[in-house]
Amino acid sequence: MPTDIERYLNVRSAYGGSFSPAGELAFLLDATGTPQVWSLRKPGAWPEQRTFFDERVTFVSHSPEREELVFGMDDGGNERAQLFLLNGGTVTPLTDTPAAKHRWGGWSHDGERFAFAANRRDDSVFDIYVQERTETGDEATLVHEGEGWLTLGGFSPDDDRLIVSQAHSSFDQDLSVLDVESGGIEHVTPHEGDVRFLNAAWGPRGEALYVVTDHDSDTLYLARLDLATHGIEPVVDGGDWNVEGFALHEDTRRIVYARNVDGYTELTAGRLVGETEIESFPDPDFPDGVAGGIAFDDQAERFAVTVTGPRENTNVHVVEVETGAAERWTRAATAGFAREDFREPDLVRYETFDGREIPAFFSVPVDAAEGDTPVVVDIHGGPEGQRRPSFSPVTQYLCEAGYAVFEPNVRGSVGYGKAYTHLDDVEKRMDSVADIERGAAWLADHPLVDPDRIAVMGGSYGGFMMLASLTEYPDLWAAGVDIVGIASFVTFLENTGSWRRALREAEYGSLDEDRELLESISPLTHIENIDAPLFVLHGANDPRVPVGEADQVAERVRDQGVPVEKLVFDDEGHGIVKRDNRIEAYTRIARFLDEHV
Repeated sequence: MPTDIERYLNVRSAYGGSFSPAGELAFLLDATGTPQVWSLRKPGAWPEQRTFFDERVTFVSHSPEREELVFGMDDGGNERAQLFLLNGGTVTPLTDTPAAKHRWGGWSHDGERFAFAANRRDDSVFDIYVQERTETGDEATLVHEGEGWLTLGGFSPDDDRLIVSQAHSSFDQDLSVLDVESGGIEHVTPHEGDVRFLNAAWGPRGEALYVVTDHDSDTLYLARLDLATHGIEPVVDGGDWNVEGFALHEDTRRIVYARNVDGYTELTAGRLVGETEIESFPDPDFPDGVAGGIAFDDQAERFAVTVTGPRENTNVHVVEVETGAAERWTRAATAGFAREDFREPDLVRYETFDGREIPAFFSVPVDAAEGDTPVVVDIHGGPEGQRRPSFSPVTQYLCEAGYAVFEPNVRGSVGYGKAYTHLDDVEKRMDSVADIERGAAWLADHPLVDPDRIAVMGGSYGGFMMLASLTEYPDLWAAGVDIVGIASFVTFLENTGSWRRALREAEYGSLDEDRELLESISPLTHIENIDAPLFVLHGANDPRVPVGEADQVAERVRDQGVPVEKLVFDDEGHGIVKRDNRIEAYTRIARFLDEHV
């Protein structure tokens, strides 16, 4: 008998580290069932729990000057996060507008102010606010009225300006510099077509921004953006792969940047010499997998980074910048599993209908029997997402239970260049579903796989892909699992959060101009084709893909006499976060797969 899935779901995660001025590390840990703030003074020490809520904490950011921090928390997964100050054991609400989303924008360098973006004035747009550090509550000042999806990149070195990013779509952003005192704003990234400007940060003297961009490139690279001329100079070329993020310390000019190489993170630390040259230090030493969330300590002598891998549950490591020596500070529990018992996927490629090579991660049980191994095809969300070699308790459980797990990065996935991400745009949407069909065909020909026992599972946009696979290629599948998925692009766009609609229409097509196309490619339009048993899982508070998507697909499929199970959690949003809910959800999914696959 395989280990009960509950044990796998009790593997903990620690992530999102932030150093205090005194060197204490705050981070998020889900030991209590939801992510809360914990802290450590040295590696491997017993951590101290700092917050004690039933709801999830979404981020933590230490003050640069005081032993205090700000954290965010929403209500039941509704993503309308509020901000709170934690000073010692005292929690003070900093915002009190529960109907609005608040996006953290960073501390001023003296710790006297902080900034955030929020949709208080109009649910569909974000404005910029600056607030004095206070222990008396919400006293924010509106400094800029926005016209769309705005986020912040932090205060300038002299604390008089803010970086403002406006997203027109997932692949097109603009940067502006906002004068905090006057409210004047200067657009600094004039461009034509879709260009990404991501992860913007101030240069050491405030004369330039450093940014990840694909301006005149198929892949993302690190660049310097001169604020006087708006000229863009490359700093780090990712080559065939994306530079996906970086952190720059203004005083010491130390820099850490990450490349996404076939899904795996390659991290480089160094020092900025001049404006565009980097003197590299020895490579950081930590397990292969995915790393991100880089945060320097006060003097940039070390940095915290969140690391995960197929055999490494998520933990915060701390790296000495100049030597690359790394140590895992957090000890998130593995529920008694030995790391060497976890399965490592193979990175494979298969040919699809137009001759392209589609990358996929393929995890196989230890005792897989030739011709008798069932498979779960697990499709990532997004669509601007990418399945990467990170720790997944569900994948590890499935492998122990005898399933192989196949995780494709079909066209439209990020990580493989700009052209690849646009291969599924609007009228080409179903080409990505055809990539799934070719993946199933590759599996059917694999010597280990039983072709009659292939199931498909997906979450969010991956839920659409899963449902479309069932409607377009019904003969391939033994069962399907839909997690917070899109059943109809029309009803999804009509009911998703108003602040998200324009961004999603830029990817999928608009209700005004593309309604006929959106209806034609929606699984709900072809729901009569589904004959595989279906499990539908959703959160009632989902602001992205409203729960009505689950209701209508479950009802329609059940009316056709097809076995359907539906599970909706009243205290969850876009995904299942709380551990008790996850245990119930995935226990039932495991039972469903065992019954039908």
